[in-house]
Amino acid sequence: MRLFGKVGFRIAREGKHTIMSNGKVRLTIPRHTVINAFTMADIARDAGLTPDQFKALL
Repeated sequence: MRLFGKVGFRIAREGKHTIMSNGKVRLTIPRHTVINAFTMADIARDAGLTPDQFKALL
């Protein structure tokens, strides 16, 4: 969630999932201790990040 905060997303609400928004795009992030790599890749893609941009922000 910190990574998406760096690119302009803010927490809209929290529950079983965290909802983050930048005003245009809404991301739903599960609040599990381990998130599947495919799920994280889909969330990053929805945020408009390429795999290289995502890796650079880590």
